[in-house]
Amino acid sequence: MNPPRQAHPVRPLYVDRDGIGQYRSAYTVDDLAALLLNDGWPHSKRASIQFHRAVAALIDALESRCDAETARREFVAAAHANGLHILPDDATKPAR
Repeated sequence: MNPPRQAHPVRPLYVDRDGIGQYRSAYTVDDLAALLLNDGWPHSKRASIQFHRAVAALIDALESRCDAETARREFVAAAHANGLHILPDDATKPAR
């Protein structure tokens, strides 16, 4: 029998994937992976590298080869490469 899989918590984030004000939340590496690998994730050639880096980091975190914060950072980079808004990360950036 396999031991239960350990949860890998991350700092909470909210992704605007469904339109203005329609945020999806993530509290664990599993949540980030579900958001990234869902059919609704936007794909573009210019963001392909960030997408694949995020997938690799999420797998590494799930297999305890990297920390959850690294996986979160790569997820945020992939989201930004696709023009997605992330809270609270984007709320702390200075206005231009």
